[in-house]
Amino acid sequence: MDPGYSPSGNGSNCSTDKSMNQVLFPLLYTFIFVVGIIMNGLAMGVFFQIANKSNFIIFLKNTVIADILMILTFPFKILSDAKLVSWELRGFVCKVTQVIFYFTMYISIIFLGLITIDRYLKTARPFKPVSSDNTLVSKILSALIWIFMFCLSLPNMILTDKKPTQENVKKCADLKSDFGLVWHELVNYVCQFIFWANFAIIVVCYTLITQELYKSYKRTRSKGSTNKKTVNVKVFIIIGVFFICFVPFHFARIPYTLSQTRDVFKCSTQNTLFYIKESTLWLTSLNACLDPFIYFALCRSFRRSLLNIYHKYVIKKERDHSTEATEEQTPL
Repeated sequence: MDPGYSPSGNGSNCSTDKSMNQVLFPLLYTFIFVVGIIMNGLAMGVFFQIANKSNFIIFLKNTVIADILMILTFPFKILSDAKLVSWELRGFVCKVTQVIFYFTMYISIIFLGLITIDRYLKTARPFKPVSSDNTLVSKILSALIWIFMFCLSLPNMILTDKKPTQENVKKCADLKSDFGLVWHELVNYVCQFIFWANFAIIVVCYTLITQELYKSYKRTRSKGSTNKKTVNVKVFIIIGVFFICFVPFHFARIPYTLSQTRDVFKCSTQNTLFYIKESTLWLTSLNACLDPFIYFALCRSFRRSLLNIYHKYVIKKERDHSTEATEEQTPL
């Protein structure tokens, strides 16, 4: 979770390009908000029609909930960064919406790790049936993840308890109490562990998945059957989304955090690290728009339900059009 807002760090005279802070990044987040709310709203509607019949579907449903919560924080960031409202909103962003943003980010990372494990088990044991006991365990595990992350994040809201002023809202860390800063640092370590643990899980699982797919390819090559191999390769969309959205930010935040806590970088270097951090943070937000592609590519029930909704919509439009044409042809 990010402790700062401006790249000033220990050098208060170091300023950034206002056109990027107040125009470019708000526009980029507006794009994600519009696309993300449409795609995830549709995904949520589809998932409401799908029973919790597998671990995979349970994990996907939790992911779409996390994505929607993340997306709902974007308008506050957009308005605050673009300075379209008074500076008081920045205090609310520091205290509430920024905490929710990171809270949902790491929930998404955890569930991507669990989805990867599930996909590896499916690849290694494709014909093993799913029992109700397994889905019960997945539901309990999902609830524990939300409770754990909530308990970890709530003190970051409570301990951001200094009265906001026009100056201290420029850097969220300035709104925290002394213990709030300590807790925030502890949460950062936990979140780093969450990321790197899931990074290791995903790399290991995909190494094993690749081996399984290669074995499957060798078995089916002589028979000329490539359909199963083609379908299974879709599983690599998960590692693609993970590496695009989350890996750049977690590599960029290490030098950025050093620039915020130690007065060892020139102003130009601080600004460069700030823009790299902000750009990679935007990529983490892009995850909310890319996850629906995972649902469509890998979840047969989701794909079937979505296509059914589309077909019903097309039939309704054709029926309405036919009715209107009939009414126009009927004499008064």
